[in-house]
Amino acid sequence: MRIVAGEFRGRRLAAVGKGDPGAHLRPTTDRVRESLFNTLNGGRFGDPIEDHRVLDLFAGTGALGLEALSRGAAHVTLVDDGRVAGRLIRENIKTLDCRDRAKHISSNATRLPAADAPCGLVFLDPPYGKALGEKALEAARSGGWIAPEALIVWEESAAQDAPEGFSLLDHKRYGDTWVTFLEAD
Repeated sequence: MRIVAGEFRGRRLAAVGKGDPGAHLRPTTDRVRESLFNTLNGGRFGDPIEDHRVLDLFAGTGALGLEALSRGAAHVTLVDDGRVAGRLIRENIKTLDCRDRAKHISSNATRLPAADAPCGLVFLDPPYGKALGEKALEAARSGGWIAPEALIVWEESAAQDAPEGFSLLDHKRYGDTWVTFLEAD
């Protein structure tokens, strides 16, 4: 797994291997990540990355948030309470030498601490089919993590409806993954 573009382009990220006890993590593939970021950079959603603060919920390896950082985000907060995920996130932040612009919070994404500052871009990649996405969005909103008009990029196994306080912008399918784009009201 590598960073696709930007400042860290081509840099390899630590990921789980076959048989690894953290194999329940399912990182977004390089190909899906590249297609997703092409959509984000295509202008339809303005410029959701450049100089924005980014929140990556259920971050896993941190690949989505770190890709955004590589492409010009001002700061990324990576949230995952898994032991293996935490190790991989810390290793990837160290590898990219971006400690001054990246932070790992070992917390359940549905019970977030208060935010230092709101984020203009939120990645949400909960375990599929467990109804955790909406709970995590509510925790992020109530904790001050989501800026007005923030773009939410929600990966799931099926297209999602917009929860209260969010407007549906689009759905895109990448193989078995559906991405729902929302805007915070």
